[in-house]
Amino acid sequence: MKKTLILYTGGTLGMRRSESGYVPDADLEGALQRLLQDVIGQLPSYDFQALDPLLDSANMQPQDWYRIAALIRDNYSHYTGFVVLHGTDTMAYTASALSFALQGLAKPVVVTGSQIPLREMRSDAYNNLIAALLLSGSDSIGEVCLYFNGKLLRGNRAVKVSSGSLDAFSSPNYPSLGEVGIQVHIDPNALLMHGDTPQFEIPDNADGSVVLVKLFPGITPLFLSKVIEARPRGIVIETYGTGNAPTDNQAFTEQLTRATELGIICVAVSQCLENHVDLGKYAAGSALLRAGVIGGLDMTSEACYAKLNHLLAMNYTNSEVKDLMETPLCGECTP
Repeated sequence: MKKTLILYTGGTLGMRRSESGYVPDADLEGALQRLLQDVIGQLPSYDFQALDPLLDSANMQPQDWYRIAALIRDNYSHYTGFVVLHGTDTMAYTASALSFALQGLAKPVVVTGSQIPLREMRSDAYNNLIAALLLSGSDSIGEVCLYFNGKLLRGNRAVKVSSGSLDAFSSPNYPSLGEVGIQVHIDPNALLMHGDTPQFEIPDNADGSVVLVKLFPGITPLFLSKVIEARPRGIVIETYGTGNAPTDNQAFTEQLTRATELGIICVAVSQCLENHVDLGKYAAGSALLRAGVIGGLDMTSEACYAKLNHLLAMNYTNSEVKDLMETPLCGECTP
């Protein structure tokens, strides 16, 4: 018997109108029962559990990622699949974080949501929810996925690309895992291999103390120095192109060297959606290498941030973190 656990975290799918705009609504379970009553025999049976408190995804913090992961870990043996209902704003961060916390899965974890609330006209929530439930019963999927608008994406490869379109997510550097149209098609060649034994990594302290810095024309060494003074344990740097930065300014490079000498792990990703970081391609990137910055390959900013936070929260040594950031753990990058 297929049985899915639906974890409702909040987000647009289950929201209702209020005087201040859309807010999370705890009364979603009854609405789902009424909505699915005519098709429930064609889907896996399910249990429903809502987080308390419900969160707009803009308010999600690392500890919330691991609260969701812990619920999946604790219920892993009781269900054949999991659906996480989540807001779209930080869905890619949560899907990425779950992939690192729940490695080696033999069951699907499908993260989904909607752009229009379930209770509104023309809502995309129904189709996304039906498809996510259907996919949660798949025997071929053993990883954390993100489903939206007909596309099944690897969770740690997905990015939100639109706030005004129903086609809100894309996977710029990895093919879709599947498509749901008139037929359901899953690409077996794109999926991770099933794990024999799941590896659950739920840190006691969820915050790895990582910051995300986007380079921009006019960024100053003083700006970077203020970030370093806050003493994060890691910095994800969104660089230009293949990993370039304003390294003609020697003081800027000196700040990066100072950061790495202080033991701060610095990882470069690209502001471009497609392709990957190659710090040795241009002189402007080679200077980052000499400063001790690590290349983030073709990871999305969301995946790189979640991965670095995860490794630091799990208290890996700096040497281990540097090696693991350049090693695919669950399909998040191409070596």
